[in-house]
Amino acid sequence: MKSIITFNPSLIAAAAATLFLATGCRKELCYDHYLHAPACRVVMTPAYEQEWERDYGAEWLRNWDTEKFGYEYANLRPGAPDGLAVYVYDVTESGSTEISDEFHIAPDGEMIGISEGDHRMLVFNDDTRNIIIDGMASLPTARATTRARSRASYAQYHSDEQTVGPPDMLYGHYQPSLVTEKNSSWTPYEFTLRPLVYTYLVRYEVVQGREYIAQARGALAGMAENVYLTDGHTGDKAATVLFDCELTPYGAEAKVMSFGVPGFPDRYYDRSGFRAPGDGHRYALNLEMKLTSGQSYTLDFDITEQVDRQPRGGVITVSGIRLNGGEASGDGAFDVNVSDWGDYEEIPLN
Repeated sequence: MKSIITFNPSLIAAAAATLFLATGCRKELCYDHYLHAPACRVVMTPAYEQEWERDYGAEWLRNWDTEKFGYEYANLRPGAPDGLAVYVYDVTESGSTEISDEFHIAPDGEMIGISEGDHRMLVFNDDTRNIIIDGMASLPTARATTRARSRASYAQYHSDEQTVGPPDMLYGHYQPSLVTEKNSSWTPYEFTLRPLVYTYLVRYEVVQGREYIAQARGALAGMAENVYLTDGHTGDKAATVLFDCELTPYGAEAKVMSFGVPGFPDRYYDRSGFRAPGDGHRYALNLEMKLTSGQSYTLDFDITEQVDRQPRGGVITVSGIRLNGGEASGDGAFDVNVSDWGDYEEIPLN
């Protein structure tokens, strides 16, 4: 869909005045884009869709139990970022896309200068620590992944999956056709950035022996390894997300950020439906517990049914966990074992 920028004197004057006074240099790069701009000056005005999960039938927003969870549904909504990256692409004679301009602007908007013509524009927040942006040379390959992470004590349920740390919050916006004209000198562009990362509230419910747990951490297997920035679809390759837990009166919990399930959407999922049962993809949840005695226990749970209904964030609960007489068990748990408590190892980039 083309977006043709048109001239609106009152809006542009107000926006230009506000941005001139309020914006500055968030980094050492030049942020006075309007002073050095090419022919067309564009006032970028972002908004954010601050959602932590997508509803595929669980209806967490409607059915949220504040007393049970201990906080409001809205408390899980992500905040606005600290800054944005803007990539402008042009189409080459061969039909491919290439970067023509790059800007880094304030999260509440800023003025940029771009050449006249029909452009493609990709916007995402640039304040992340754990996310790696890759493939930016061309729009179809522009994607985000997260840093590799290992844990010596974790025996992978999905042995073919890389273990990673949780991603930061990532928003994205793609405009497939942005037409700028020389006679539009101070022109507005209002747009919404939507989430590319979602949150799973993971709850481990311990019914016996909670008082013996000193530390807890987990792993969520079967998540997408990357997400594509233009439309938010995820790659087919899966990864296991390693995370720490917070001990609670009922057991332990974690707010685990993820790109969601791999291969979304596909023939099992569309953007408003469920995964068909029996497609073969499995999801698993791991719990490692270090006890006050110094012993460590591991429990693994098959959570395929829960994740199938919640491909992009939601609530995952495993229950019936018991610590009794040197043994650990849980409803639906498997591969119970005693292990050493290993530290995390962050794997450096090549």
